[in-house]
Amino acid sequence: MKLRKLLPLVVVISFFISCKKSGSDNSGGGGTNPATAQMLPNVSYGTDAAQKMDIYLPANRTTATTKVIVLVHGGAWSSGDKADLSTLQFGMVITDTLKSRFPDYAIFNINYRLSTGTANLFPTQENDMKAAVQFIFDHAAEYLISNKYVFIGESAGAHLSMLQGFKYSTPLKPKVIVSLFGPSDLTDMYNNPVGPNPTITQLVLAQTIGATPTTNAALYTNSSPVTFIAAGSPPTILLHGSADPLVNPSQSVAVQTKLTAVGVANQYVLYAGKGHGDDWGDAIYKDAFNKIQAFITANVQ
Repeated sequence: MKLRKLLPLVVVISFFISCKKSGSDNSGGGGTNPATAQMLPNVSYGTDAAQKMDIYLPANRTTATTKVIVLVHGGAWSSGDKADLSTLQFGMVITDTLKSRFPDYAIFNINYRLSTGTANLFPTQENDMKAAVQFIFDHAAEYLISNKYVFIGESAGAHLSMLQGFKYSTPLKPKVIVSLFGPSDLTDMYNNPVGPNPTITQLVLAQTIGATPTTNAALYTNSSPVTFIAAGSPPTILLHGSADPLVNPSQSVAVQTKLTAVGVANQYVLYAGKGHGDDWGDAIYKDAFNKIQAFITANVQ
């Protein structure tokens, strides 16, 4: 798995390892053949150059049977690329792993506009996630996909997946959300940063959002997935390292606690002594995806 490192916009510190961008373009998703598996690179879901997705369509797909995975990369909302999730790392390519484990799913691996500290401030990334999901939904007849969705994200991508899944009921709610070490409460993340350089987290949040909780409390609250958890929220599996130096495991615990309180199915997996994904290794990632596969299978019918 290609993992990115924290990249503040004024202080160069890695959040995830950057990957090269995809170069080809496919501004429409037409020409699909339902009898064969197909990959459609760089399909545009908006007018900005960053608003693109790679689409993996399984063979023999139909609107009745073909489920959907929306895959979202991390990178502190300011770096990273969908190519990171189709690159070999730790013996695994995420897109290939998902195709192997979920052969009847269509996979939509999305990019979104990245915050620069002066442009594309949050909620740009939230809005792009919403636009991408709407685009996929609107093209269901073209891609021959059903309305059974799973959102999977890592780090900032997990935050966007949870925010979309908990906050919005249109165009649909996903059947499952998968969060790999994702932030859920941005106010708490700012006020109680972790790691050897906790002020870096505060800098990244302030630059991404364009404010602090003191200057714009409402934006932090409205950008926090945990705010929107209620009865009827999607079942969610959360995976975290106990020694994560960037996103405190309490961010996942907060989601688990609130989901349990409102009676929503959930699972919290904590890997002792492990950090923000980059030190998990093959065995832990295999275990993580075994648990993810079991949770999705149990909750997406």
